[in-house]
Amino acid sequence: MTAPALRSKKLYDSVQDALADVGDGASIMSGGFGLSGIAENCITELARRGVKDLTVISNNCGNQGKGLAVLLKQRQIRKCICSYIGGNPDLQEQLLAGEIEVELNPQGTLAERIRAGGAGIGGFYTPTGVGTAVAEGKDERTFGGKRMILETGLTADFAILRAHKADPLGNLRFYRTSRNFSPLMAMAGRTTIVEVEELVPLGALDADDIHLPGVFVQRIVVGRDYVNTIEQRTVRPRM
Repeated sequence: MTAPALRSKKLYDSVQDALADVGDGASIMSGGFGLSGIAENCITELARRGVKDLTVISNNCGNQGKGLAVLLKQRQIRKCICSYIGGNPDLQEQLLAGEIEVELNPQGTLAERIRAGGAGIGGFYTPTGVGTAVAEGKDERTFGGKRMILETGLTADFAILRAHKADPLGNLRFYRTSRNFSPLMAMAGRTTIVEVEELVPLGALDADDIHLPGVFVQRIVVGRDYVNTIEQRTVRPRM
């Protein structure tokens, strides 16, 4: 890690300090996709502290007993708003037993709900899900001859994200596709906490290489000891 010349008030010495005010009943947006690009240090700290009755908003809620599934196994999550539950036996088991509330969204709808929340948009109409269980209880209207249902914007008390690089002001660069939901969640979280793999000096990130401006980031902590679990390793013979 290259130490920056500027000491920012956004920099925290430890993940324990950065998450100190995340309490029972909090709503949390968690970036990443499956086990890729997740905020491993933040999730580990939430598990250690045992905060409970959490509402988690994420693409899915971990997998193979890892990632957010650690919080599931410890019964810390009350509600999960996600777009995918396949391959997560912990979530499936608790859902079937009525131990957790799950709000399932089409993946594009979930992304747009988060984007809308961050933009201050209360809701939007989409044709996705019309005529299915997704539409139950939702307002339906017709635009341009096409049936659409109302979806509401999503916000959260906290967003926990992982970035590849950050400067002291919180300007971020993500690693390839692990960017996915993270910029949207940073805008929709009232307090955005970023664990970063590499902290770089101010000015080290070219303006055209910044994926998220620091105005959306409140706290930065340097992450450590990443596992980077690969969910399904798929390879083919060399040609």
